[in-house]
Amino acid sequence: MALIAVSWLWAAPAAAQQADPHAGHHMPAAPTAAASGTDQERTSPKGHLESAPPPASVILPPWVPEITDEMRRAAVPAPHGHEAHDRRTNAFVLFDRLEWQSGGAEGLAWGNRGWVGGDINRAWFRTEGEGGDDGVGEADVELLYGRAVHRWWDVVGGVRQDIRPDARTWLAVGVQGLAPYFFEVEATAYVSDGGRTAARFEVEYELLLTNRLILQPRGEITLFGKDDPEAGVGAGLSTGEIGMRLRYEFRREFAPYLGVSWVRAFGDTRQLDADAPAGAPRLVLGVRTWF
Repeated sequence: MALIAVSWLWAAPAAAQQADPHAGHHMPAAPTAAASGTDQERTSPKGHLESAPPPASVILPPWVPEITDEMRRAAVPAPHGHEAHDRRTNAFVLFDRLEWQSGGAEGLAWGNRGWVGGDINRAWFRTEGEGGDDGVGEADVELLYGRAVHRWWDVVGGVRQDIRPDARTWLAVGVQGLAPYFFEVEATAYVSDGGRTAARFEVEYELLLTNRLILQPRGEITLFGKDDPEAGVGAGLSTGEIGMRLRYEFRREFAPYLGVSWVRAFGDTRQLDADAPAGAPRLVLGVRTWF
Protein backbone atom coordinates (compact mmCIF):
# COMPACT_ATOMS: atom_id res chain seq x y z
CA MET A 1 0.00 0.00 0.00
CA ALA A 2 2.81 2.34 0.83
CA LEU A 3 4.40 1.52 -2.52
CA ILE A 4 1.18 2.52 -4.40
CA ALA A 5 1.02 5.86 -2.58
CA VAL A 6 4.61 6.72 -3.44
CA SER A 7 3.99 5.84 -7.15
CA TRP A 8 0.92 8.12 -7.31
CA LEU A 9 2.81 11.04 -5.76
CA TRP A 10 5.62 10.60 -8.36
CA ALA A 11 3.24 10.43 -11.36
CA ALA A 12 0.86 13.28 -10.39
CA PRO A 13 3.07 16.29 -11.47
CA ALA A 14 3.85 14.69 -14.86
CA ALA A 15 0.15 14.15 -15.55
CA ALA A 16 -0.68 17.73 -14.65
CA GLN A 17 2.12 18.99 -16.97
CA GLN A 18 0.71 17.01 -19.92
CA ALA A 19 -2.80 18.44 -19.31
CA ASP A 20 -1.59 22.10 -19.60
CA PRO A 21 0.48 22.62 -22.79
CA HIS A 22 1.46 26.16 -21.73
CA ALA A 23 2.74 25.10 -18.38
CA GLY A 24 6.23 26.38 -17.73
CA HIS A 25 5.91 29.23 -20.25
CA HIS A 26 6.00 32.79 -18.93
CA MET A 27 3.66 35.29 -20.62
CA PRO A 28 5.25 38.68 -21.17
CA ALA A 29 3.88 41.47 -19.14
CA ALA A 30 1.67 44.02 -20.87
CA PRO A 31 3.89 46.84 -22.19
CA THR A 32 3.62 50.10 -20.37
CA ALA A 33 3.65 53.42 -22.16
CA ALA A 34 6.98 54.44 -20.73
CA ALA A 35 8.64 51.07 -21.49
CA SER A 36 7.49 50.98 -25.13
CA GLY A 37 8.36 54.61 -25.85
CA THR A 38 4.96 55.21 -27.39
CA ASP A 39 3.60 57.50 -24.77
CA GLN A 40 1.72 59.41 -27.47
CA GLU A 41 0.09 56.31 -28.90
CA ARG A 42 -2.55 54.08 -27.55
CA THR A 43 -4.61 51.22 -28.84
CA SER A 44 -8.22 51.88 -29.59
CA PRO A 45 -10.89 49.33 -28.81
CA LYS A 46 -10.84 48.39 -32.50
CA GLY A 47 -7.13 47.74 -32.47
CA HIS A 48 -6.03 50.95 -34.32
CA LEU A 49 -3.31 53.23 -33.06
CA GLU A 50 -4.45 56.69 -32.12
CA SER A 51 -2.28 59.73 -31.45
CA ALA A 52 -2.46 61.19 -28.05
CA PRO A 53 -3.33 64.87 -27.82
CA PRO A 54 -0.29 67.18 -27.79
CA PRO A 55 0.84 68.57 -24.49
CA ALA A 56 -0.87 71.76 -23.42
CA SER A 57 2.44 73.66 -23.26
CA VAL A 58 6.12 73.10 -23.99
CA ILE A 59 8.59 74.29 -21.44
CA LEU A 60 11.60 75.81 -23.23
CA PRO A 61 15.01 76.35 -21.68
CA PRO A 62 15.47 79.85 -20.34
CA TRP A 63 18.08 80.75 -22.99
CA VAL A 64 15.68 80.12 -25.89
CA PRO A 65 13.88 83.37 -26.81
CA GLU A 66 10.17 83.39 -27.27
CA ILE A 67 9.13 82.85 -30.89
CA THR A 68 7.39 85.89 -32.30
CA ASP A 69 5.37 86.49 -35.46
CA GLU A 70 8.32 88.37 -36.98
CA MET A 71 10.49 85.26 -36.54
CA ARG A 72 7.88 83.09 -38.21
CA ARG A 73 7.58 85.47 -41.17
CA ALA A 74 11.38 85.58 -41.54
CA ALA A 75 11.69 81.79 -41.42
CA VAL A 76 8.81 81.14 -43.79
CA PRO A 77 8.47 84.03 -46.29
CA ALA A 78 5.21 84.52 -48.08
CA PRO A 79 5.06 82.36 -51.24
CA HIS A 80 3.55 85.08 -53.43
CA GLY A 81 6.76 87.14 -53.65
CA HIS A 82 9.08 89.47 -51.81
CA GLU A 83 7.77 92.06 -49.46
CA ALA A 84 8.10 95.68 -50.56
CA HIS A 85 9.89 98.14 -48.32
CA ASP A 86 9.07 101.24 -50.33
CA ARG A 87 8.82 103.47 -47.30
CA ARG A 88 12.59 103.54 -46.99
CA THR A 89 14.80 105.59 -49.32
CA ASN A 90 17.95 103.87 -50.56
CA ALA A 91 20.71 104.70 -53.01
CA PHE A 92 23.00 102.67 -55.23
CA VAL A 93 25.91 103.60 -57.52
CA LEU A 94 27.57 101.11 -59.85
CA PHE A 95 30.60 101.56 -62.10
CA ASP A 96 30.03 98.50 -64.23
CA ARG A 97 32.93 99.48 -66.47
CA LEU A 98 35.85 101.68 -65.47
CA GLU A 99 38.61 100.54 -67.76
CA TRP A 100 41.59 101.17 -69.94
CA GLN A 101 41.28 100.06 -73.57
CA SER A 102 44.07 99.18 -75.98
CA GLY A 103 44.00 99.41 -79.77
CA GLY A 104 43.52 102.35 -82.09
CA ALA A 105 41.16 104.10 -79.68
CA GLU A 106 43.47 103.60 -76.72
CA GLY A 107 42.26 105.40 -73.69
CA LEU A 108 39.78 105.26 -70.83
CA ALA A 109 36.11 104.26 -70.92
CA TRP A 110 33.35 104.05 -68.35
CA GLY A 111 29.81 102.86 -67.91
CA ASN A 112 28.05 104.04 -64.79
CA ARG A 113 24.53 103.92 -63.41
CA GLY A 114 22.78 104.52 -60.10
CA TRP A 115 19.49 105.28 -58.44
CA VAL A 116 17.89 106.92 -55.42
CA GLY A 117 14.47 105.92 -54.11
CA GLY A 118 12.42 102.99 -52.90
CA ASP A 119 11.38 99.66 -54.35
CA ILE A 120 8.72 101.13 -56.63
CA ASN A 121 9.75 104.69 -57.55
CA ARG A 122 13.34 105.67 -58.25
CA ALA A 123 15.37 108.47 -59.77
CA TRP A 124 17.95 106.95 -62.12
CA PHE A 125 21.07 108.30 -63.75
CA ARG A 126 23.20 106.60 -66.40
CA THR A 127 26.36 107.81 -68.04
CA GLU A 128 28.97 106.35 -70.34
CA GLY A 129 31.78 107.57 -72.53
CA GLU A 130 35.38 107.23 -73.50
CA GLY A 131 38.40 109.40 -74.06
CA GLY A 132 42.09 109.39 -74.81
CA ASP A 133 45.04 111.72 -75.01
CA ASP A 134 42.90 114.33 -76.75
CA GLY A 135 40.39 114.40 -73.93
CA VAL A 136 36.87 113.07 -73.78
CA GLY A 137 35.82 111.78 -77.19
CA GLU A 138 32.25 110.68 -76.45
CA ALA A 139 30.14 111.15 -73.36
CA ASP A 140 26.48 111.30 -72.46
CA VAL A 141 24.43 111.36 -69.29
CA GLU A 142 20.80 110.40 -68.66
CA LEU A 143 18.47 111.46 -65.87
CA LEU A 144 15.42 109.21 -65.64
CA TYR A 145 12.41 108.48 -63.53
CA GLY A 146 11.88 104.76 -63.07
CA ARG A 147 8.86 102.87 -61.82
CA ALA A 148 8.74 99.16 -61.10
CA VAL A 149 5.96 97.57 -63.15
CA HIS A 150 6.98 93.99 -62.45
CA ARG A 151 9.09 92.18 -59.93
CA TRP A 152 12.11 92.35 -62.26
CA TRP A 153 11.28 95.23 -64.61
CA ASP A 154 11.28 99.02 -64.48
CA VAL A 155 9.89 101.49 -66.99
CA VAL A 156 12.08 104.56 -67.25
CA GLY A 157 11.60 107.96 -68.83
CA GLY A 158 13.52 111.22 -68.81
CA VAL A 159 16.20 113.09 -70.72
CA ARG A 160 19.57 112.27 -72.19
CA GLN A 161 22.22 114.88 -72.79
CA ASP A 162 25.03 114.21 -75.25
CA ILE A 163 28.11 116.06 -74.08
CA ARG A 164 30.58 115.02 -76.76
CA PRO A 165 31.14 115.10 -79.69
CA ASP A 166 28.06 117.31 -80.15
CA ALA A 167 25.78 118.64 -77.45
CA ARG A 168 22.29 117.33 -78.11
CA THR A 169 19.25 116.74 -75.92
CA TRP A 170 17.00 113.71 -76.24
CA LEU A 171 13.82 112.58 -74.62
CA ALA A 172 14.22 109.00 -73.43
CA VAL A 173 11.80 106.19 -72.63
CA GLY A 174 12.53 102.52 -72.16
CA VAL A 175 12.58 99.43 -70.00
CA GLN A 176 15.29 97.76 -67.98
CA GLY A 177 15.41 94.69 -65.84
CA LEU A 178 16.20 91.03 -65.58
CA ALA A 179 14.97 88.82 -68.42
CA PRO A 180 14.44 85.05 -68.07
CA TYR A 181 17.65 83.08 -67.55
CA PHE A 182 19.11 86.13 -65.73
CA PHE A 183 19.96 88.30 -68.72
CA GLU A 184 20.20 91.96 -67.71
CA VAL A 185 18.55 94.03 -70.40
CA GLU A 186 18.28 97.74 -71.15
CA ALA A 187 16.27 99.01 -74.12
CA THR A 188 15.80 102.75 -74.57
CA ALA A 189 14.35 104.85 -77.39
CA TYR A 190 15.26 108.51 -77.90
CA VAL A 191 13.73 111.49 -79.68
CA SER A 192 15.81 114.66 -80.05
CA ASP A 193 14.60 118.24 -80.13
CA GLY A 194 15.26 118.27 -83.87
CA GLY A 195 12.96 115.30 -84.52
CA ARG A 196 15.74 112.76 -84.78
CA THR A 197 15.26 109.28 -83.35
CA ALA A 198 17.64 106.73 -81.94
CA ALA A 199 17.64 103.55 -79.86
CA ARG A 200 20.12 101.68 -77.71
CA PHE A 201 20.00 98.03 -76.56
CA GLU A 202 22.29 96.46 -74.01
CA VAL A 203 22.43 92.86 -72.78
CA GLU A 204 24.69 91.47 -70.06
CA TYR A 205 25.04 88.11 -68.43
CA GLU A 206 27.03 86.94 -65.42
CA LEU A 207 28.39 83.41 -65.52
CA LEU A 208 29.67 82.34 -62.09
CA LEU A 209 32.73 80.14 -62.62
CA THR A 210 33.22 80.19 -58.86
CA ASN A 211 31.67 82.28 -56.11
CA ARG A 212 34.18 85.05 -56.84
CA LEU A 213 35.40 84.43 -60.40
CA ILE A 214 32.75 85.69 -62.81
CA LEU A 215 32.70 85.81 -66.61
CA GLN A 216 30.57 88.64 -67.97
CA PRO A 217 29.62 88.67 -71.68
CA ARG A 218 28.14 91.96 -72.85
CA GLY A 219 26.63 93.28 -76.06
CA GLU A 220 25.36 96.68 -77.19
CA ILE A 221 23.98 98.14 -80.41
CA THR A 222 22.84 101.66 -81.35
CA LEU A 223 20.48 102.66 -84.13
CA PHE A 224 19.49 106.02 -85.63
CA GLY A 225 16.44 107.02 -87.58
CA LYS A 226 18.26 109.15 -90.16
CA ASP A 227 21.71 110.40 -91.09
CA ASP A 228 23.33 112.91 -88.80
CA PRO A 229 26.52 114.15 -90.52
CA GLU A 230 27.35 116.54 -87.70
CA ALA A 231 27.53 113.69 -85.20
CA GLY A 232 29.07 111.29 -87.72
CA VAL A 233 26.31 108.67 -87.57
CA GLY A 234 24.23 107.15 -90.32
CA ALA A 235 20.69 105.84 -90.47
CA GLY A 236 20.00 102.28 -89.36
CA LEU A 237 22.40 100.16 -87.39
CA SER A 238 25.19 102.54 -86.41
CA THR A 239 27.55 100.71 -84.08
CA GLY A 240 27.74 97.37 -82.32
CA GLU A 241 29.92 96.13 -79.49
CA ILE A 242 30.46 92.75 -77.92
CA GLY A 243 32.83 91.99 -75.10
CA MET A 244 33.85 89.42 -72.56
CA ARG A 245 35.23 90.39 -69.15
CA LEU A 246 36.55 88.09 -66.46
CA ARG A 247 36.54 89.60 -62.99
CA TYR A 248 37.54 88.46 -59.56
CA GLU A 249 35.55 89.81 -56.63
CA PHE A 250 37.94 90.39 -53.76
CA ARG A 251 34.89 91.97 -52.23
CA ARG A 252 31.44 92.18 -53.74
CA GLU A 253 31.97 95.92 -53.99
CA PHE A 254 35.39 95.72 -55.65
CA ALA A 255 36.29 93.46 -58.55
CA PRO A 256 39.17 94.06 -61.02
CA TYR A 257 38.76 92.47 -64.41
CA LEU A 258 40.51 91.63 -67.65
CA GLY A 259 38.81 91.14 -70.97
CA VAL A 260 38.48 91.83 -74.65
CA SER A 261 35.93 93.76 -76.72
CA TRP A 262 35.09 94.39 -80.35
CA VAL A 263 33.49 97.64 -81.57
CA ARG A 264 32.42 98.06 -85.17
CA ALA A 265 30.60 100.75 -87.14
CA PHE A 266 28.04 99.72 -89.75
CA GLY A 267 26.30 101.19 -92.77
CA ASP A 268 26.44 104.91 -93.43
CA THR A 269 28.21 105.57 -90.15
CA ARG A 270 31.40 104.17 -91.64
CA GLN A 271 31.04 106.59 -94.56
CA LEU A 272 30.27 109.63 -92.42
CA ASP A 273 32.91 109.07 -89.73
CA ALA A 274 36.45 108.44 -90.90
CA ASP A 275 37.46 107.50 -87.36
CA ALA A 276 34.65 104.99 -86.91
CA PRO A 277 35.84 101.74 -85.31
CA ALA A 278 36.46 98.91 -87.75
CA GLY A 279 35.98 95.99 -85.37
CA ALA A 280 39.54 95.32 -84.27
CA PRO A 281 39.74 93.49 -80.93
CA ARG A 282 40.75 95.57 -77.95
CA LEU A 283 42.21 94.46 -74.68
CA VAL A 284 40.45 95.96 -71.65
CA LEU A 285 41.67 96.19 -68.08
CA GLY A 286 39.57 97.77 -65.39
CA VAL A 287 37.63 97.51 -62.20
CA ARG A 288 33.96 97.04 -61.36
CA THR A 289 32.86 98.70 -58.17
CA TRP A 290 29.65 99.74 -56.42
CA PHE A 291 28.61 101.43 -53.23
